[in-house]
Amino acid sequence: MTRYDRSSIKLAVGLAALAGYVDASGFLATGGLFVSFMSGNSTRFAVQLSEGKFELAGLTLGVLGLFVTGVVLGSVISRVSAARRKAAVLFFVGTCLSIAAVLYGLGQQRASTALLILAMGAENTVFQRDGEVSIGLTYMTGTLVKLGQQIAGMFFGGPRDGWLRYALSWSGLVTGAVLGALGHSYFERYSLWPAAVAAFAFMFVANRLQSAEPEPARPNDQA
Repeated sequence: MTRYDRSSIKLAVGLAALAGYVDASGFLATGGLFVSFMSGNSTRFAVQLSEGKFELAGLTLGVLGLFVTGVVLGSVISRVSAARRKAAVLFFVGTCLSIAAVLYGLGQQRASTALLILAMGAENTVFQRDGEVSIGLTYMTGTLVKLGQQIAGMFFGGPRDGWLRYALSWSGLVTGAVLGALGHSYFERYSLWPAAVAAFAFMFVANRLQSAEPEPARPNDQA
């Protein structure tokens, strides 16, 4: 995260909040399945296997597969939309969330959850460098590790505020999760619509940020 400017960091924090909102909503709607936190689902899958709950294990494995599929789709969209890759990925995320909101309102919970998982997988491809994810948006273990490393680095001459960006990212996810849980409690059938609207809002923000970025120099350009 230290390689990004403040505007990009703000976008990343907002997207982490979106992931928290969707994950909390999905967790409550499914009775305990994460739609973005795949480390938790992986542990759940292993426990289910050890307990002989093969049907549940198969369901959890399907969730993991859908998440990976979302990452693949997001990566493909990012590659073919290089000029507006962030906005293109977020358009896909917003579309998935919108359809999921419609399906959830109609009582089609499984189909809705599948689209939530695809959206969260794709969201992780918004920030990439050299074809690899540079900011994880739906998982915070690595973020907390880096936060701790930055705090330790302060005692050895490192930047005094290096930890702040990671703390903001974690806070964004937690805040989003709180709002997602509240939204599910108060607006159950309509609780996914704020997430869909937010995804499209972030799409416009990402498009504006990318429009402001300088174009890369062409090989034949003169210095």
